[in-house]
Amino acid sequence: MHTMWKGSISFGLVNIPVKMFAATEDKDVRFRNIHKECHTPIKYEQTCPHCEKKISPDEIARGYEYEPGQFVIIEDSDLEALKPDITKAVEILDFVQLKEIDPIYFAKSYYLAPQDTGGKAYNLLREAMNKTGRIAIARIVIRDKESLAVVRVLKNVLVLETIYYPDEVRDIKQVPGLVENAKLVDAELSMATQLIDNLTHEFEPEKYANEYREKVMELISKKAEGNEIVTRPEAPRTNVIDLMQALQASLQQTQAKYNEEKQKNKDKDEKPEPKKKKKEKVTV
Repeated sequence: MHTMWKGSISFGLVNIPVKMFAATEDKDVRFRNIHKECHTPIKYEQTCPHCEKKISPDEIARGYEYEPGQFVIIEDSDLEALKPDITKAVEILDFVQLKEIDPIYFAKSYYLAPQDTGGKAYNLLREAMNKTGRIAIARIVIRDKESLAVVRVLKNVLVLETIYYPDEVRDIKQVPGLVENAKLVDAELSMATQLIDNLTHEFEPEKYANEYREKVMELISKKAEGNEIVTRPEAPRTNVIDLMQALQASLQQTQAKYNEEKQKNKDKDEKPEPKKKKKEKVTV
């Protein structure tokens, strides 16, 4: 893994030297726009539609549109004076319970590993957080940008997750069409609950895959090999409109699998233990 940041965790008067690594990676399939005739990648040039001419980097200014067509010009020197201090520290501000933070706040994940001299202090913080069941609210500067973050324990590693500030999360009152006091039918609610029970399993991330990306990569591979691509016929559509019919159909699809797994677990629990062999008496 490539080290993307080096610094320390500031924990009271304790400083823990750490290295930071990106914990996730974007695996979306990306395409380039190319010229159909010669297959050369297309260049995009910056032009001014008013002056109708190509613009060089020296002619480009940074502007904030505070009203349509009205801009405030911001110079590099203006922003330079506002940059946060580059402290190279993960400054812990508070400790909270993980369940108090809704997942909507989480943005980007990073692994934190101890540097050569930070192993003992790193382990101390990790075990203390494990014992108390707390996570840390912290502040960090990455690439001249100050971010709010949390530090938590994942198995045996500290994970830093940048989180959104409260004013960056839109109020749910802005969501249109929400029905707060809808009248529910008891039978429908009971069947919906049963359906959830049938589909409830332990979380195993390995069993999920990006099927669309896999199909795109398979298509690319076949194209590269020069094989003919065939289109799979569409599956027949079923128009189940009634809510009760939809619930019943869903339960029928899941009930058999649910019963099968339940029986497997029952057989596993009822499996008799192997009989212990009786010790033979030894006559001296």
